Amino acid sequence: MLLAAAQQSSAQKTSDKMIGMQVGAVSFIDEGTEKVLDELQQDASVNTLFVATFTYGRGIAGRQIPGQPLPDHGKKEYDTGTFHGGSYTAIHPEYYKNTVFKDFRAPEFGKYDVLESVLPSARKRGLKTICWYEDVFRADLPNIEKLQEKELSGKNASTLCFNNPDYRNWLLAIAEDWTRTYEIDGIMWGSERQGAFSNALGASHSRSDPGKVTCFCGFCQAKAKQRGINVERAREGFLELEKFVRAGRAKQRPVDGYYVTLWRLMLKYPELLSWEMLWTDSLRETYAAINQKVKEVKPSMGVGWHIWHNNSFNPIYRAEQDLAELSKYSDFLKIVIYHNCGGERMATYIDNVGSSIYGDVPAQELLDFHYRVLNYQEKDYAEIPKTGLSSDYVYRESKRAYDALAGTKTKLWPGIDIDIPTAPDHSKCTSEGTKQAVLAAFRAGSHGVILSRKYSEMKLGNLKGAGAALKELGFV
Repeated sequence: MLLAAAQQSSAQKTSDKMIGMQVGAVSFIDEGTEKVLDELQQDASVNTLFVATFTYGRGIAGRQIPGQPLPDHGKKEYDTGTFHGGSYTAIHPEYYKNTVFKDFRAPEFGKYDVLESVLPSARKRGLKTICWYEDVFRADLPNIEKLQEKELSGKNASTLCFNNPDYRNWLLAIAEDWTRTYEIDGIMWGSERQGAFSNALGASHSRSDPGKVTCFCGFCQAKAKQRGINVERAREGFLELEKFVRAGRAKQRPVDGYYVTLWRLMLKYPELLSWEMLWTDSLRETYAAINQKVKEVKPSMGVGWHIWHNNSFNPIYRAEQDLAELSKYSDFLKIVIYHNCGGERMATYIDNVGSSIYGDVPAQELLDFHYRVLNYQEKDYAEIPKTGLSSDYVYRESKRAYDALAGTKTKLWPGIDIDIPTAPDHSKCTSEGTKQAVLAAFRAGSHGVILSRKYSEMKLGNLKGAGAALKELGFV
């Protein structure tokens, strides 16, 4: 009783600041609901659960990914071969009449419903619960091919199209299902994707195929024509862009260099940027539609978005994340500001764009340019994979987002990295690093933090670093 009272008191003391934890169903299955909640409240004074209610990805669901050290809690095993993904809550068919995508229940835990299991205990402790789902799917799902994007070649992509009514209707349906069925406090959705132009250039921390850019389905083509975009000119431009990128990756330097040649393509085919913005606007419209659906059901429900880490690396993607625009349909934004894995990811991004748009610029000079235009300064190209990024990076990125949201009602909740996997010889999370990152986020004016990616891969000592920061700030 004394422990429960202390936990509820802790939640009340931090009530003016949101302290969130991303956690999947497997943690509650493996460790028990009460034990997990005990740990989260004791170690980091967590007052909000971001429960991974739907995903087919290993980033926010499942146990630790194979090849990475197992944490000091939970089952001492990987779920290789048993992880499938899907919905970790019950599916109520009445909400899915307007979509062909109806069979998406996660099979791992039978009829286990993570919200039904966790919500009663969370409410008793004064914890809020937000449903957290992401734009990640498998290719072997019933009818999934009817929702998929089309690549430049006309083949189906593995990703789903925001302009496809079946996908849009499904996104709205699952949000309505959760909002009506459960006593939750909010919904957060994330899409770690970008448009065809940036994808063709490989402008992220994962290498992409310039011939598989999206989307060129009938729905997107019709929308493009409505916007006055010449579809055939766009297709022709992307085919030329594909040739440019493949040549660059083969170290075949254009006569006038990479940057000049890319600009020549952009001037000849302004449809390249028009198609990029068509995709971005479609994502924004999806945000707005989800927000509207939830508010129709429960106006007080919080709705927000996970903004991909590429926001810290790619200036084009950052330009598309117009926070003043996003604030119109966002109660909160989780801006990913992962410090530890950020060094590794930034170096990979530099490698990728160093073979396309900036092929004439040496890696260190290219990194210095990005530091300048993105307004943060970290260590050299050769060092950052091994050192990660600093708490100053967290402060600067949080402060920039806070300033961009000035005058809006949108809350800023930066995502803080705790034990997100990195290569064996690269930077590893520490308790002190976590503490300094959390301190930096709040020093910048943030209204809360979301400890990420998932509890099942975190070491308890590093989680306690967040708790130490909260104590130092006087929040606990």
